[in-house]
Amino acid sequence: MFFLEEDARRVKQPHDDPLVIMLTIEGFNTRRILINNDSSANIIYLSAFQQLKLNPERLRPFNSPFVSFNGHRVYPKGIVTLTVTVGTHPRQLTLQLDFLVVNCPLSYNVIIGKPTFNRWRAATSTYCLKVKFPTENGVEKVKGDQVLVRECYQAVLAAKENHTWMIEEK
Repeated sequence: MFFLEEDARRVKQPHDDPLVIMLTIEGFNTRRILINNDSSANIIYLSAFQQLKLNPERLRPFNSPFVSFNGHRVYPKGIVTLTVTVGTHPRQLTLQLDFLVVNCPLSYNVIIGKPTFNRWRAATSTYCLKVKFPTENGVEKVKGDQVLVRECYQAVLAAKENHTWMIEEK
């Protein structure tokens, strides 16, 4: 799989936007999914976990901390296996994926990391804002949402200005 210049059509250039897509998680269309090639884990934020109305009893213990974007140690609430669908019929993949559930503020709902890209056999392009992966019915392309990315960025800036990023959910 490779990317052509036509894959970057309708992407406002130049840009340094992260790749943010939509996935179906547990049957719900879930937006604000950050594709992070550097992450060694999939992460779902507690607020998204709660919005999906997932039973907290599905959480399994996970006692190891990891280092967050800001360099602080974060202790997950647990780990959960969720059904995730990427792509559209007939070119889609549905897999059971493990997610660390984290209670800290971020403008994304989920981070998808390397373990998932390897299972999808996916290629990503931040220049094109796309993910490509093979399916039984051909290669599927999932396009990033550049407008949503910029809304997320503005939300982070607004939260920092209002100092709400310092308040933890109870």
